[in-house]
Amino acid sequence: MFWTQSWVEGELVKGRLEAEGIPVDLKGGGEGPYPTGPTELFVPSSFETQARGILEQVESGSYEVPERREDDAGRVQNPERPD
Repeated sequence: MFWTQSWVEGELVKGRLEAEGIPVDLKGGGEGPYPTGPTELFVPSSFETQARGILEQVESGSYEVPERREDDAGRVQNPERPD
């Protein structure tokens, strides 16, 4: 689904997709205690269209992170900062 030469970029993309509720499997990174090198990200086929749309928005710079979110229990995840 998504391939990159950088393990760090792979982790960032994984985090962005997971923040949207998309399960991600990250493969690669090479051997040793510090992952480096090419990585691939895979998502279930039922999430592929949504994931590709998010990645296109991120790459184009048109993606905006919501100011406020709630988790499944209704707790605010990104509370607005007071002025």
